[in-house]
Amino acid sequence: MCGRGCLEAAAMAGSGGVGGADGIGGADGAGSAGRAGRTGGVGRVGSAAGVVVGVDIGTSVTKAVAFDRDGRALHTASRRSTLLRGPGGVVEQELDEVLGSVAAVVREVAGALPGPPAALALTGQGDGLWLRDADGRPVRRMISWMDGRAADIVEEWRADKTVDTVFAHTGSGLFPGCHAPLLAWLRRHEPQTLERASVAGYCVDAVAQRLTGTVAVDASDATLPFLDPATRAYRPEALAACGVADAARLLPEPAAPHTVLALDEEGARMLGLPAGLPLTAGPYDLPACAIGSGVREVGDGLLTLGTTLACQVLTDDTDTAGAAEPAGMWLCTPERGRWLRAMPAMVGTAGVDWALGLVGAGTGDLEALLAGSPAGARGVTALPFLSEAGERAPFVAPGARARFEGMSLGHGRADLVRAMCEAVGYAARHCLEAAGLSRALATCGGGARSPELVRTFAGILGRPVRVPLEPEVGAKGAAIVARAALGDPVDEERWHAGHRIVEPAADDRELYERGYAYYRARVAEARPGWDRAAAGTAAAAAG
Repeated sequence: MCGRGCLEAAAMAGSGGVGGADGIGGADGAGSAGRAGRTGGVGRVGSAAGVVVGVDIGTSVTKAVAFDRDGRALHTASRRSTLLRGPGGVVEQELDEVLGSVAAVVREVAGALPGPPAALALTGQGDGLWLRDADGRPVRRMISWMDGRAADIVEEWRADKTVDTVFAHTGSGLFPGCHAPLLAWLRRHEPQTLERASVAGYCVDAVAQRLTGTVAVDASDATLPFLDPATRAYRPEALAACGVADAARLLPEPAAPHTVLALDEEGARMLGLPAGLPLTAGPYDLPACAIGSGVREVGDGLLTLGTTLACQVLTDDTDTAGAAEPAGMWLCTPERGRWLRAMPAMVGTAGVDWALGLVGAGTGDLEALLAGSPAGARGVTALPFLSEAGERAPFVAPGARARFEGMSLGHGRADLVRAMCEAVGYAARHCLEAAGLSRALATCGGGARSPELVRTFAGILGRPVRVPLEPEVGAKGAAIVARAALGDPVDEERWHAGHRIVEPAADDRELYERGYAYYRARVAEARPGWDRAAAGTAAAAAG
């Protein structure tokens, strides 16, 4: 579906290693030279020489960063977006507002440069359901990945083994905020919406379509839930199992790795940049953050301490047989033969923010509160499942809910906050173990800016954690991919040189081992009750 804004869509041939300077976001075995549409790479005449602007369209904040050839961040800008919440777990966004946030940050950053940037590199939130017509206009509000309206459908599918069937075909676990249950929900409740739609996509391709006139869905986005990551082709069996086979017409074929688009006249006016400016769309934020954080060797992992708790491990295998249960996904990367085994839990720093609000504190108080309670929170424990959609990794439980235990009048605010932070840390360890972490671990996201929180996580994980000094690693990863697509791959050693290492405290090792064992036991005890509650809700909704 390459339209007027597409410069090139050349597929990669072969699969190089991930140990060299190229990494999973760099140039592939075929390289970029000689492909149709090349007009000078990132050294365009009249541009800010070599500067690529990475744009990360997050769930609640859109950020833009201008990176020079050496990976230095020259200028940054950010704008907040609005999440529209409603009854029944509804979480939606307005596409035009999201586009407005993109235009604002790009204009601000580009305005600080001596000339137009050489290229734009988009990344952003994944999953959800971003339905548009053929011109890229919304046919309804965009449904967020955080949405919980389809929890009852996921519970039905867990009971009748639909979830297992889909996982066997695609390696993707199903959760309420992904395409499959949302399409099924709309088929039941808003069939006219699906009739009006031409594209069922995601955030990044929705924005890219409005800027370039081209529908180009990155394979990382398309992975969940209908794509076979090994072949990068949709599995009709997965669509049929979910009862949405007729929705296949809405799914764009994944764009070839290193596809380059171009701003059309409408996009150029929106951003205040020249028409024809190269633009890449993807990978989405999870793989982009892994690339930007320096995940390069099989077994390396990334822990994203953001709104969601995203845990990923680089792998060269998509065999689902060894999975403990149908959860998470295998995400395609720009390099064929390499995937990210992803376990994106629903609640990360959102749980920490909730706990801070509960005790009348803010993010600025986190360091002092963590320092005010010792490891183990003086016996207070928690389960961190605060999302209305339950949990999606490393297990799927739409009925999962949070709890505190062990409190008394002798405990204070600091103990409650630390207990929640440690619970999120235990959830991260559970996810990383399920994903197969065996080598170095990096962390990023808003939570990585808290030294006390990172130290807590290092202790719970029992391993050193690398913290990149550049906080906007998603935008950086998108920029790395864009430069490779334009035939000018970066020196990743230089781009990833700035970081600090946080070591676990040896004195806390045994305490956290016991704490993790207790956490796993409490989750195992709670799951049958969560499932019964969710099944009851699903039965009531069906009745």
